Amino acid sequence: MTVHSLRLDHLVVSARTLDEGTQYVADTLGVAPSGGGVHPLMRTCNRLLNLWDGVYLEVIALDPDAPEPAAGAARPRLFALDDPSVAARLANGPYLSHWVARVERPRHLARWQAQYPQRIAPVVPMTRGDFTWGLTVPDDGAFPSWQNAGDGIVPSLIQWDTTLHPSARLPESGVALKTLSAMHPRADVIAAQLDWLGAAHLITLMDTDGAPALIAEFETPGGARTLK
Repeated sequence: MTVHSLRLDHLVVSARTLDEGTQYVADTLGVAPSGGGVHPLMRTCNRLLNLWDGVYLEVIALDPDAPEPAAGAARPRLFALDDPSVAARLANGPYLSHWVARVERPRHLARWQAQYPQRIAPVVPMTRGDFTWGLTVPDDGAFPSWQNAGDGIVPSLIQWDTTLHPSARLPESGVALKTLSAMHPRADVIAAQLDWLGAAHLITLMDTDGAPALIAEFETPGGARTLK
């Protein structure tokens, strides 16, 4: 079990296009994400919304302008965006798909992963503009999992290479995350992994007989809102 607690870094809303995802967030929270950029390695693009206290919301979609990679050179996109089941779900609209937990220094994410490769997915160096970071991404691009349970509920881990965090550049939105919760038919398995990671305090888990789901509750200028 780890002795270092993790911090919530950001929430992820997946969408077919940035415009669809941006509209979904704006309709729900009353404020539209903006800014962002592209992830060249993953051929994805994003827009961001400040959620206060060093946390942000990311809308992510396939980058329509990404060049086609050479044959055999493309790696699966992160957050399961190449998964046919995710694509089918996105055809019905954007949704809150995932969350990312921050590993603070002096703990070194890549070294930690090398110690526990069965517990933590490989760390992939990534860039967006002048931001650089390491993110845990399974080789197949799927969501992280433990004992075949995940579905977006087990977080990806991130470590920023500089002290500057994207939230520091985002305008104030007046939106604050109140609670993050999840439903999963194997909540006990996921709870064990979250406890081991030091992330159990960041999310409330509930058992369900239905499909896995993330639910985030916010305080906004227009009152309480829920994103799922």
